[in-house]
Formats: sequence, C-alpha cells, structure tokens
Amino acid sequence: MYFDELNLNDNILDALDDMRFETCTPIQEKCIPEILDGHDLIGIAQTGTGKTAAYLLPILSLLDDGYYPDDANNCVIMSPTRELAQQIDQAMQGFGYYLQDISSVAVYGGNDGNRYEQEMRGLKLGADVIIATPGRLISHITMGNVDFSRVSFFVLDEADRMLDMGFSEDIMTIAKHLPPTCQIIMFSATMPPKIEQLAKTLLKNPVEVKLAVSKPADNIHQTAYVCHDNQKLGILHDLFKKQELKRVIIFSGHKSKVKDIARDLKRMHVSCGEMHSDLDQSQRDEMMYRFKSGQIDVLVATDIVARGIDIDDIEMVINYDVPHDAEDYVHRIGRTARANRNGTAITLVRGREIGMFMQIEKFLERTIDKLPLPEGLGEAPEYKPMPVRNDRRGRSFRGKGRNRKSAKGRSNANAKGNSNESKRNKDDKKRQDKHTHNHRSASK
Repeated sequence: MYFDELNLNDNILDALDDMRFETCTPIQEKCIPEILDGHDLIGIAQTGTGKTAAYLLPILSLLDDGYYPDDANNCVIMSPTRELAQQIDQAMQGFGYYLQDISSVAVYGGNDGNRYEQEMRGLKLGADVIIATPGRLISHITMGNVDFSRVSFFVLDEADRMLDMGFSEDIMTIAKHLPPTCQIIMFSATMPPKIEQLAKTLLKNPVEVKLAVSKPADNIHQTAYVCHDNQKLGILHDLFKKQELKRVIIFSGHKSKVKDIARDLKRMHVSCGEMHSDLDQSQRDEMMYRFKSGQIDVLVATDIVARGIDIDDIEMVINYDVPHDAEDYVHRIGRTARANRNGTAITLVRGREIGMFMQIEKFLERTIDKLPLPEGLGEAPEYKPMPVRNDRRGRSFRGKGRNRKSAKGRSNANAKGNSNESKRNKDDKKRQDKHTHNHRSASK
C-alpha cells in the first residue's frame, strides 16, 4: 500500500515524498488507520519493521490537522533508552519538516544542568510531543515541570524492553497522570505475560496488530561452534588471529562476561570497548560515538544494544552465548547485513545451550553450519541436548549440577548422622555395662 492511500494530511505526505518513502511496511499499513480512527492499539513487531513511523505519522497528522490545544503537552512517547529516544526525535524532525506549528522536546538522562533547564522550559511552554525515558520524565513530574492533564496520545515504544529494564513502576506512575480520554498505543517486540498484563491495565478495548517474527536476512552468513565453556575464549583468539576483524559486535547476556571478554581482547591488542549497565549515560554515549566513528573496531555488549540501535556497517556479530529465544537471536544478528550489505553471524554454543540453539534452528527452519574447533582446543561436545534427570522428589536437573552436589551432600550428612548414631549406641552400651558391673559389685 502507498502512503498517499492512507488518510494522512498533505504536510506529512510532502515530507514522506522528500524522504522518498512511498510504500508502507506491513506494520504501518495495519496500524496507521487504527490510530487515525482513535483506537487504543498494541503492536507486536520486531525492530526494523518501521514501527516508529507507524505511530509517529498518524499522530503528527492528527496534531497538524488541529483540534488540539496549542499550549498543552499533547503527546508523550516513552522510550527505554536515551539512544532510542534520540532516534525517535530524529525521525520526528524528518516527518515533521513541514509542520510549522508542532513542537517537540526530547527528555532523557545523562546530560548537564543546561540540558535539564532546556527540557524544563520546553515542557512548561507546552511542547506538543514529548519523547522521554521514564526516569528523567518522572524527575520533571516530581518537580512540577509538566502537566499531563490534557495529553491526548501516550505511546510506549519497546514496552517489553522497558519492563525488562525494571521500568514497570515508573510507567504506572506516569500513566496515573494521564486523563481517562488519552489514546494509548503500545509497541513491543514480544508478547510475554507481563506485557499482556500491562496492556490489560492501561489500554481500553485495544486493537491488536501482530506480525510474525521475520527470519534473518538472507545475506547474513550464519555459523556456530559447539564447544565447552572454557573453549570460547580460545575460539575468539583464533577468529581474531586469522583475519583482521573490524566493525564487530560481540554479545553476551552477562555484564561480567562482557568485561572479561573485553579485557581478554585488549590483551590481544584488539581495539575494543564495552557496553553494559554499569556504565553511566555519558560513558555509553562516548563508547557508542567511538564505535560508530570507527575509533574502536569491536564492541562487546550486553543486549542493551541488541535493539533500537541503527549502525549500518556492522560486518560481524558474535553471540558469545546463545540467546534465550529465537526472537532475541534475530534481534542480535540483525545488527549486521543492513542497508543491503553482507554480514556474518557466529554463535558459540556450549553443551548446556545446545537445546536452546536447536529451538532457534527449529524456528529458522534450517540447520546452521557447525564449524570445527580450532586446532589445539580439544574435543567438542556432541551436538545433542543434555539429558534431563529427575531426583527422588521428581525435580528435574541436567548433568552434574547443584542438585547432584546437594544429593551428595545429603548422602554425606546421612552417613555422618549414621556414624554419630552408631557412636551413641556404643557409648550407651558402655554405660549400660558399667552400670551392670557396679550393680553387681554393690550386691556383693
């Protein structure tokens, strides 16, 4: 469908024409008419499907058509991270190029006092569109810098990620300030139970638009190493020794591993940086700038950059550990092969992760090539799920985990208990024998 077939106003269509946007993506085609009609909406779609335009275009079109107060904050868009807020703000500037009377302000942490003052002025003057991260917006609410009594649109972008980052209470705190007539729009890459519950709490008879998670692009060459955990760093060493790798993101689900990997790569004189939740906002901005500008070749990161970050020239993604589900896998490797480029995705699969990786292959409907381990690293585990065993109480565990150790501990404790009981029995017998002997002596 073409954008000019939708009921968007001429100023929006002119901006889209300048940007050479002609046809809608599926999420835009399904969501834009529903938002224009005033329905609450929940959209389930992964990153890269055009969901930002799916809510920005109809909202900006409605605001530009009028019927909304000039001195009010008419729209609030929530973002989980400063980076995504900045991207939404940039999209807003492009789509709103011909909207002379529509103002906006981006509100996020990690700035100096001057920035906070600018945000406060924009909020108090009644910026039409507020693009904000939860913590910073609550700060302004607490200080009385913003009035939500006339907000007409409330958008939660990447709602699942906001909940994963612990913003559930913040969202509810902000939502309590909204008028009951506010139209609420929620976008999420996944639909876990906590998102369903949030939707039931906030949205009124919402329209649900759900797009199936698309498969990774065909121009991503996907491979994997099946290995033991202590072989993973050796594989990284081999990869970086064989070729001069640049524009690489290495993902791990644990910030402690991110730090270990980055430290090890630096010992190999690889130009790298790390991105995780222990960095404050200014440090994240500096690291992202250094990576985008090519000052460092490799970024080692948690999933904080798996979604919502647009860097077009990533050549390789390495999953140091297997993502928990297929959608996370698609999001991670989707950082490469963008803008019609080719890319490579390599996943390191340790024994306990084999079952998870098989589920990813099942979703992809393909078998990912398994590469032989580099010479000198030893044998790889067999590519089959670890058997699930049950203890005597019916609880399941895999391999030689803590339950087995606990069972051993219980066995030792029982043995010790039996030993103590045996000792007590012997002591009792000695006392009994002594008592009998004394009794006999007294009788004599």
